[in-house]
Amino acid sequence: MPHLPDMPGALAGNPRPMPFDRLDTPSAIVDVARMQHNIERMQSRADALGTRLRPHVKTTKCTPVVRAQIAAGAQGITVSTLKEAEQFFADGVTDIVYAVGMAEHRLPQALALRRRGCDLKIITDSLASARQIAAFGSAHDEAFEVWIEIDTDGHRSGIRPDQPALLDVGGCLHDAGMRLGGVLTHAGSSYELDTPEALAALAEQERAGCVQAAERLRAAGLPCPVVSVGSTPTALSAATLDGVTELRAGVYVFFDLVMHNGGICGIDELALSVLTTVIGHQPEKGWAIVDAGWMAMSRDRGTQKQKRDWGYGQVCTVDGVPMPGYVMQGANQEHGIVAVEGLRSGEDIVSRLPIGTRLRILPNHACATGAQFPEYHALAPDGSVQTWSRFHGW
Repeated sequence: MPHLPDMPGALAGNPRPMPFDRLDTPSAIVDVARMQHNIERMQSRADALGTRLRPHVKTTKCTPVVRAQIAAGAQGITVSTLKEAEQFFADGVTDIVYAVGMAEHRLPQALALRRRGCDLKIITDSLASARQIAAFGSAHDEAFEVWIEIDTDGHRSGIRPDQPALLDVGGCLHDAGMRLGGVLTHAGSSYELDTPEALAALAEQERAGCVQAAERLRAAGLPCPVVSVGSTPTALSAATLDGVTELRAGVYVFFDLVMHNGGICGIDELALSVLTTVIGHQPEKGWAIVDAGWMAMSRDRGTQKQKRDWGYGQVCTVDGVPMPGYVMQGANQEHGIVAVEGLRSGEDIVSRLPIGTRLRILPNHACATGAQFPEYHALAPDGSVQTWSRFHGW
């Protein structure tokens, strides 16, 4: 387990908690009890499947959250930027996978991290990129550990398990003295599914494809110790992970409405919300205006193509209880538009949601909403609030 700086408790943040009712709006609120439940749920899943869990921390970019994941049993982390790698390494995490294709101009930054003692793994999915890594590593006497990204679902990046390029890339890296660490895949198309049967089938496709790639490398005499798979939907839907050594998932720590629409979680498991205040009305339109626009919620409309469109988010009471029929249906930069589905003529949005009413909005996409804020306000079961910083930039 990596060493993290001592703090009073696994979820420590601001040592002087503030009252919840004194928070300014808009603010990003983390329900700590829900977050901890989600962490334990995924860790239990990985344990039951007999594989280690390497959480993807791009969702939160927050040390206290990662501290809680490691305390629950996670081993290493996955990042989406080298700045995340630098920040978490500074906080004591050493086992890090940078799960974005390595661009040549970032190799000096990766080298600097490794020279400082970070066990950084990088990835590639092309012969051109592999050659750049090999040339740079050889020129600087550095044996980078490189994982090959595998495309198991046609979603985005990677080499298909049966492509000849897989062995070309593996051979290039190995022959140049790089450490061929393994294969990695991400079934991102799982976000488009919403039935247990479809998710289970994709989880098996993801597993089988990545294992096939590993077996091809090994059969060619190339090392492949790690077989890394994962997305939150497939991680929670897989029947088996035979041949897999590690599981990666990220958004599970907070969950969101996209995951809820996919049947992955209950709405009472969503741990991130945005605290907002009613600042005005358009009574003739049935609107309440709040001070959380798309700068707070993000422009992500990920539920728009799903079976239930939540607009910019599900409206909850200030205590986090969902208000059926209330959604943020529109957003400008600093203004959100809250409306009630089925509000009849003569009913009064003004009396339902007077100016000054504080609400919480559950987001479509936790990663995107979290990215709008420099910090989270972590709400404990006793009502106390701590401030947790999050990382920005690349």
